[in-house]
Amino acid sequence: MTPALSLDEVSFNYGPKKALDRVSFSLPRGRFCALLGPNGAGKSTLFSLLTRLLVTHEGKIRVVGHDMAREPRAALAKIGVVFQQPTLDLDMTVARNMTYFAALHGISGRSAQAAIDAALDRLEMRERAGEKVRSLNGGHRRRMEIARALVHGPELLLLDEPTVGLDTASRLAITEHVHGLTGQGLSVLWCTHLVDEIAPADDVVVLHKGRVLAHERASVLAGGGTLQAAFMGMTAAPETPVGQGA
Repeated sequence: MTPALSLDEVSFNYGPKKALDRVSFSLPRGRFCALLGPNGAGKSTLFSLLTRLLVTHEGKIRVVGHDMAREPRAALAKIGVVFQQPTLDLDMTVARNMTYFAALHGISGRSAQAAIDAALDRLEMRERAGEKVRSLNGGHRRRMEIARALVHGPELLLLDEPTVGLDTASRLAITEHVHGLTGQGLSVLWCTHLVDEIAPADDVVVLHKGRVLAHERASVLAGGGTLQAAFMGMTAAPETPVGQGA
């Protein structure tokens, strides 16, 4: 089966500075994959390439088989995005925010309402539809952003540090909700530097100084210890790849 996402030898420079160095990995359908790396690892640059905010001519990015360089519209249509910084209109209701976003994707009328209701249901937010976003707490705002990203029926959900600024309970709730979406067939790439957001069965891509150091199940990376210890050991040592798995 065609992977939800595949990267082949992707590199990117900011002038003389190499932000990404021959990054390669793939994400199977219906999997939760954590892109794990410390600050400055290159996660945000990679996220920008995946959303076409940046463009590179080094390497290939494919989304559900669509080449990002040759078929950008088809590739982006398969992606739902939740950025690190909130992008909601605080003075509109949840429903109005969702309707506006649906319209941007060319979805209107009954089709839009059905899609909005389904997306809000997936995040348990339907009862909040009539509330202004300003009245929601941080966790519910984040859930609403995730629901909004699902309105157009993407196959791949990208989230960039989605729990930044949330309290512990909200972080846990958001993480559990998104893990649950993979059980519905959605593929997830979750960018983070927090190992406690990663379940033992999740795929993990460890990114450090622009290079992939490891790609494996979290439980395999942890070995007989903890994922935190393994992650700290890899990112503190010289960035020689320790192996890549499927």
